[in-house]
Amino acid sequence: MDQNTIDEGKTMAMISYFTVIGLLIAFLVNSDKKNEFVKFHIGQSLRVWILAIALSIVLGLIAVTMGMGFLRILQWAPWVLAVLGAINAYNGKLEKLPIIGSIGE
Repeated sequence: MDQNTIDEGKTMAMISYFTVIGLLIAFLVNSDKKNEFVKFHIGQSLRVWILAIALSIVLGLIAVTMGMGFLRILQWAPWVLAVLGAINAYNGKLEKLPIIGSIGE
């Protein structure tokens, strides 16, 4: 991938990590341009937000049924991954996120 493609897509790649709405905005904007750098980061961001929703549901059920509310601290993990992904996008890197980066390939 050439540097021009990366430079053109940095902003949208970073936006994709800022909540699900940012992911949708980046997806819609990139549907016309077809930037491969943005496409990669949209895929990584999608994994982060699916993990966030799944963890929210599972940890909520565990907290209610088993009284293990202390596990809710794990709900911060997707936010850590989102910040890491946004930093990678800002730096122009195509690095997969730890643990979830290669799921679904």
